[in-house]
Amino acid sequence: MHFETLAIHDGQAPDPATGAVTVPVYQTSTFEREDLEHRREFFYSRIGNPTRSALESTLALLENGRHGIAFASGVAAITAALQVLKPGDHVVAGNDIYGGSYRIFEHLMRPWGVETTYAPSEAAESYVECIRPNTRMIWLETPSNPLMQLSDIRAISSVARERGIVTAVDNTFPSPYFQRPLELGADIVVHSTTKYLGGHSDVIGGAVVTSDDALHRAIRNYQGAAGAIPGPWDCWLVLRGLKTLKIRMKEHEATAMHLARALDAHPAVGRVFYPGLPDHPQHELAKSQMSGFGGMLTVSLKGGFPAAKKLIEGTKLFIIADSLGGVESLISSPAKMTLGALSPEERRRRHCTDDLVRMSIGLENAEDLEEDLMNALATI
Repeated sequence: MHFETLAIHDGQAPDPATGAVTVPVYQTSTFEREDLEHRREFFYSRIGNPTRSALESTLALLENGRHGIAFASGVAAITAALQVLKPGDHVVAGNDIYGGSYRIFEHLMRPWGVETTYAPSEAAESYVECIRPNTRMIWLETPSNPLMQLSDIRAISSVARERGIVTAVDNTFPSPYFQRPLELGADIVVHSTTKYLGGHSDVIGGAVVTSDDALHRAIRNYQGAAGAIPGPWDCWLVLRGLKTLKIRMKEHEATAMHLARALDAHPAVGRVFYPGLPDHPQHELAKSQMSGFGGMLTVSLKGGFPAAKKLIEGTKLFIIADSLGGVESLISSPAKMTLGALSPEERRRRHCTDDLVRMSIGLENAEDLEEDLMNALATI
């Protein structure tokens, strides 16, 4: 079946008890057992809940995976995926990754005995050169945050599989509508369901999807033991968002492309980071592993941070806020906001300069958003 049909129907059959066409919110902590020797499929909501189970099944189907595992946040999902590692293991990660992932690698995993090396570039060869005898995972974020760099999932996964290394991909930016890493050879897919999957800026959540039974058992066991689970209402909100994911992603992309072209022609803009533009250095790779280019774009301003500040604070429709993927357009300074907790030295290493402005393009009219940006740019 096609993506939009799976998002609406599979894993979300009408409620057998009442015929309700949407999955009920099973707001309960525990379930009655038949007797001392027999329990039903669900017996305690930390271990399993029908609403969460429906979400997990749907997420697995949309990523073309066998197992979906839902978490209370995106960073909880990232932490869970990393629990397949043990002290003494080594990870190769991208240089330009989500700040929360970097903090987990450096502040949680490194003290625990798992070391991470950051590939100096997004090229597959750069990742391969960082592999050590004890490397057990390669962590990709493609397109990356905030520089919109792409990594070749097929090439990197192929090398990793030959060496017995797990490939994990943070697929939050493109969503499974535009990119399905498991089909490209990856072993684990991670999402912040807070973003495009929920889609309405009203829920916090995360997910891991895999087709590997052993990885699934390890991550599922961690989910039950650590308890970083989403509540049933949060699961229901993400399920609701998934039903319109195709429509929203197409609109996000169409407007992002429109704005990327307009910004690319503006004299105050130094560069537009958007893989849909033909002059993006990995435009062809984007076309080969993605079915669309997404709704995120970043620009650098010729006037440095003063110009970036004027653009960010001069818009009327764009909301200055963290996060992304909602129906409203958001604007931010990566250096001051999403990566503001990193040291200046670390931001320089990652090429996160003060002149960058990141935008999450919402569902407003494209011409209205363009006018808003142009009016703000006129003040620079």
